Amino acid sequence: MPSERTGSFGEHAAPSPVDRLGTWWGRAAFGRRVGPLTAKRVADLGCGYDAALARSIAADVASVTLVDLALNPELEALPNATLVRGQLPQALADLDEQSFDVVVLSSVLEHLDDDQGALTACHRLLAPGGVLFINVPSWWGKTALEFSAFRLGLSPAEEMNDHRRYYDPRDLWPKVVAAGFVPEDIACRRHKLGLNTWATARRTTSPGGGDR
Repeated sequence: MPSERTGSFGEHAAPSPVDRLGTWWGRAAFGRRVGPLTAKRVADLGCGYDAALARSIAADVASVTLVDLALNPELEALPNATLVRGQLPQALADLDEQSFDVVVLSSVLEHLDDDQGALTACHRLLAPGGVLFINVPSWWGKTALEFSAFRLGLSPAEEMNDHRRYYDPRDLWPKVVAAGFVPEDIACRRHKLGLNTWATARRTTSPGGGDR
């Protein structure tokens, strides 16, 4: 059944304590896996209404492109920011090929009807040497996340109900390969005590100079 989502995460309610903890933990993993962002061109896809990650890195990067169904108008004031409002992956069609050094998909793929299309679009958007960072809930984490939302009320139930799927490394890795990334350029592991799965994938050039 297609997603009925019409707005962005955080648009109508402030993030819960569980959500804030998850965002902090994910941001720490992002920093370790991607490295320095100085002068990088960054795209945060499905960034959320307030784009918390972009706010924290905007002063350091060359540019930041934010994509989500709805975006806080205040984000227009971020330095070198471009706001794109629309559904993923369709909203990426007008972005230039190989125009980003870092692409972020954090807590996004699980909400998309076409997760494979989004990953393929990310490969197209990355410049050679660019890095895709992915964070998604794992199948083991599904139980904990649903208990937190449905039994304890610590997370929005509508967010859990909008999950289309969950990913262990064995689920996510082949999708990243199918998007065009080479296996040796992909790292994929569980983190957050096994509640989530992260992956990084680098778009590199072959020894002969061709793209891969």
